Amino acid sequence: MKKPVLLAVDDDPQVLSAIDRDLRQEFRRDYRVLRAASGDEALTTIRELKAREEPLALILADQRMPGMEGVELLAEARTLYPDAKRVLLTAYADTEAAIRAINSARLDHYLMKPWDPPQQLLYPTLHDLLKAWELTYKPRFDGLRLIGFQWSPLSHDLKDFLAGYLVGYQWLDFETNPDARTLLEAKGLTSHDLPVVLLEDGTALARPTTTDVATRIGLTVQASQELYDVVVIGAGPSGLGAAVYGASEGLRTLVIERQAPGGQAGTSSRIENYLGFPTGLSGSELAHRAWAQAVRLGAEFLAPQEVTELCVQDGYKVLTLADGGTVRTRAVVLATGVSYRTLDVPGESHLSGAGVYYGAARTEARSCEEQDVYIVGGGNSAGQAAMYLSTYARQVYILIRGENLAASMSAYLIEQIAQTPNIEILPFTQVQEVCGQDHLEEVVINRNGQVERRPARALFVFIGAKPSTEWVCQTAVCDGKGYVLTGRDLVQDPRYGAIWKHNREPYLLETCVPGVFAAGDSRAGAMARVASAVGEGAMAIKFVHQYLDE
Repeated sequence: MKKPVLLAVDDDPQVLSAIDRDLRQEFRRDYRVLRAASGDEALTTIRELKAREEPLALILADQRMPGMEGVELLAEARTLYPDAKRVLLTAYADTEAAIRAINSARLDHYLMKPWDPPQQLLYPTLHDLLKAWELTYKPRFDGLRLIGFQWSPLSHDLKDFLAGYLVGYQWLDFETNPDARTLLEAKGLTSHDLPVVLLEDGTALARPTTTDVATRIGLTVQASQELYDVVVIGAGPSGLGAAVYGASEGLRTLVIERQAPGGQAGTSSRIENYLGFPTGLSGSELAHRAWAQAVRLGAEFLAPQEVTELCVQDGYKVLTLADGGTVRTRAVVLATGVSYRTLDVPGESHLSGAGVYYGAARTEARSCEEQDVYIVGGGNSAGQAAMYLSTYARQVYILIRGENLAASMSAYLIEQIAQTPNIEILPFTQVQEVCGQDHLEEVVINRNGQVERRPARALFVFIGAKPSTEWVCQTAVCDGKGYVLTGRDLVQDPRYGAIWKHNREPYLLETCVPGVFAAGDSRAGAMARVASAVGEGAMAIKFVHQYLDE
């Protein structure tokens, strides 16, 4: 970050040079010294500093300047930099005007000319003023910033995207943070342009897509090679496992992820039963460790990018991407995972992303401080979210249809929840409606036949999952719920004889298309655990080798 600025203003070249010299001699280690020969030139400089969001610590301006007097300049500068210290240089004849300006222009001090020697007549005063400025100065966040509305689904999507890639950012709520409006005005934007992403170089992206942001933060959205040995579709635990083993074994490996690494596991606030991590770790931490490992071993990633079609041409698999591009590969690993089922109640479509969230939505946890939140679902993901949210929320309510959590949640989570005083389980309870104008305000629940209307800050939904295989079911054989059939499950399907034309049976994780394998939660019969998903990803690479050797 650049040093704060000291701005000297005087229309007399000799006086201006003397001020500049004395300021640099004493303050150049901690400050940048700029100069202006008139009030208009000074205002132009101040506006440029504001547009570049550079800190201005002090303005030292002469009173008698043609066109704009020093008092007028300092009063105008206060509207742009209200916290900057303002000092007026005056001759003896202007002393009364300077004293009056202390109130009218909110001057911090005035100094008489000449100020020689500066060690006695200039530096002590400026040091005191700058120390006072430093006490209240908050350095600009040195990174990406996101300005938006708290209840905007677009803002929520961008927050989740940035958090998913562990990109540090500062969130500025337009309605509650005064800096948000100031920054927008400096960029020539209005509230109609929200959400706005401000990059480190000062560039402003108005209402950007995740792809727009991805290209600016260094993510790759276009393949670099014409042909790959294996393309892994999805970067959840199974996809990342396949990427690590594929790259480490010398295969030209490409991973295509449409959202963020980690899949549903990546949104978990705490995973405590994964082998080798006795104190647990977050899903995003696990995902990014695996992501970094795969990249180090040579895997290539496209994200965010989505595959919309798979076809076979001359033995090669051709993948069509959402942007119209294509990728050619010898083998494919489908690791598309699953997505949360939506809550089919009145108000859900209107409030999704504005108080109703699917998954842990960790980016919204801090906004729930000292508020009541509700969780729908009784699986491990719901339990992990409840424990995380209990750190911030006043009360966390877990709504389940059954009597207790024993049938669907791990024992260690049940025990933790029982020991957390601000988590309450509501058995035999369902959500009937969600209510609010532009954001969630109330939930209507049916509790064992009794309908209740309760205030709510947020509702987090974990009510099961559906496989993300809509685009591939035209090519691969899926079961009635959309899960991809592989191996022995495929052989036992009535459609097998008409579809499989190879002179061998499919490998354990192979689909009805030779060379296309499925791993993880989107595969029929898969076990919904992080460890088993990683194992299936590694197994898929073993079968890829066997297929390529044929």
